[in-house]
Amino acid sequence: MPEDKNETQPKKQYRRRRRQSKSQKQRERQSSSGQQTDSKNIATSVVVPLYNEDASIPELSEELKSVLGGMGMPYEIIFVDDGSTDTSFKVLRGLHKNNKRIKVIRLRKNFGKSAALSLGFQQASGDIVITLDADLQDDPSEIPNLVKELKKGYDVVSGWKKRRRDPITKTIPSKLFNYTVRLVTGIKIHDFNCGLKAYRKEVIKRIKVYGELHRFIPVLAHWQGFSIGELVVKHRRRKYGKTKFGITRFMKGFLDFITVLFTTRFAARPLHLFGTIGLVSFFTGFFIDAYLTIQWFLGNITLSNRPLLLAGFLLIIVGVQFFAIGLLGEMISRGQNMDDEYSVRDILD
Repeated sequence: MPEDKNETQPKKQYRRRRRQSKSQKQRERQSSSGQQTDSKNIATSVVVPLYNEDASIPELSEELKSVLGGMGMPYEIIFVDDGSTDTSFKVLRGLHKNNKRIKVIRLRKNFGKSAALSLGFQQASGDIVITLDADLQDDPSEIPNLVKELKKGYDVVSGWKKRRRDPITKTIPSKLFNYTVRLVTGIKIHDFNCGLKAYRKEVIKRIKVYGELHRFIPVLAHWQGFSIGELVVKHRRRKYGKTKFGITRFMKGFLDFITVLFTTRFAARPLHLFGTIGLVSFFTGFFIDAYLTIQWFLGNITLSNRPLLLAGFLLIIVGVQFFAIGLLGEMISRGQNMDDEYSVRDILD
């Protein structure tokens, strides 16, 4: 009997070790699945495009962690390095190593803010997405206010730097630009250029941002049927470095605005634009030439020294050309699938 007990003891130890191993594997599995669930249930994503902002990144990171941590919801911070030539990526690598909530995307060269935001939007998994600049002029403490305003029912909440801490060379052109965009689009917000904005996830997944269209995201969202709100936010003086934008920014902005108007309002019906211009030009030229012809029949004038007659013929020709361009555009748009251009809110099946 003692020999039997000695024989069964190793078996008992083996079974005990096996049970312990199984339970440990189960705990590891539960832990890993819990981490995956957390990553899928992120409430807030913060996207920060940057270019040569190595001095401000550590301070901004600490402010973001403090604000987002105080909100008591799962979050992630996505820094998009738009081809910086300083030590920005080295700083970001250190932050990512110490905090896995911080994600970093590095572009091979400077593609522009719109490209950086577009990539950040693709990686964002939060139900609410916040954008702000990395120069510390946007105050992270405004994030809870933006989220609160968004929960009132808006799809986009744009910050308004009512009291700007910028030189007059930036404020005056910016006011002119914002007034023009507000007048043409009918969107009642005061600061389209503000980098501090809040979006619902479905907005950033729906809107395509390219070129220099980042400042027109509220316009693009509005024409997709999303609701737009505005909130006054604090604006701080630049603490490090210098601005990356010059006077050409506003010239490019107006050109991009024309692009936005055309691609959103007339992409599916180009004849409405070109046809209207063509008809106005055609009938203006027609009435000019008709008036001159009647006067010639009555013997009041001679047509040999009337440049206005040639101007009338030119307007008629230009009008026909614009109308033809509109028809060609209609034929091209008919051959494309425009279903993706329609934004659906709900389907009850």
